[in-house]
Amino acid sequence: MSSSLRRQIAAQTAQETIRLERDTLDQLLTAVDDNFLDIVEHILDSSGRVVVTGIGKSAIVAQKIVATLNSTGTPALFMHAADAVHGDLGMIAQADTVICISKSGNTPEIKILLPLLAQRCSLLVGMTADIQSYLGQTAHKILYTPVTREADPNNLAPTSSTTAQMALGDALATALIANRGFRPTDFAYFHPGGALGKQLYLRVSDLLTQRGKPQVTPDAPIADVIYEMTRHRLGAAAVVEKDGQLAGIITDGDVRRAIIKTPDIRQLRAADLMSAQPI
Repeated sequence: MSSSLRRQIAAQTAQETIRLERDTLDQLLTAVDDNFLDIVEHILDSSGRVVVTGIGKSAIVAQKIVATLNSTGTPALFMHAADAVHGDLGMIAQADTVICISKSGNTPEIKILLPLLAQRCSLLVGMTADIQSYLGQTAHKILYTPVTREADPNNLAPTSSTTAQMALGDALATALIANRGFRPTDFAYFHPGGALGKQLYLRVSDLLTQRGKPQVTPDAPIADVIYEMTRHRLGAAAVVEKDGQLAGIITDGDVRRAIIKTPDIRQLRAADLMSAQPI
């Protein structure tokens, strides 16, 4: 097969995949029904967590939904459907809401698990493409993910179905965010390691307490200035009077410029290098 033919097949297949998944998302608009709104209200009123479970590719989607819920103010945890019947059921409390994800709703692991889940949680939610499936008939509420066909050429690999599951999970999370009045500052609280978290929560004092406060007196020789700047590794040193008042600041740039301009820098003092009244 020639390179041009391979590229043509790849382009056509990729575009068809995007079209099919786009059509699936268009159908998904009907999933925002009374069932969906009842589930949102139940979670908002609940004192428990949201437990999301599934198997195979649905389990991977479940983990993503849990991560999104946790990061936006809704306590959640993931439970693998296969592990649930081998002890992990113990993580579910009576106040919890359980969301079970399965395209077919009839996989053996799900069938074993569902009656046990229904007894242990406050609400059992089924996310499925088949309302008439075992999951569709057993769950208390349904999140419907209609899928006409998978996007892969053989209509087998989970593609359109997992896109629908992911999008409906995001829709649930954002509906909860809007009702909770979740703000950027709240988001930053759960993401202290991100850029937003650093902007909102990281203070100068958080760094200074770790690295110390490099400072010298105005009459300190340049050797002491360089030593102080190097010891604290902040690239600058404050010049402080004996009464504690700030007289100026010396940066590593000031030192470099002094070396270029002054034949013998050994006679220089901090007052000769500093910028008075720094910004």
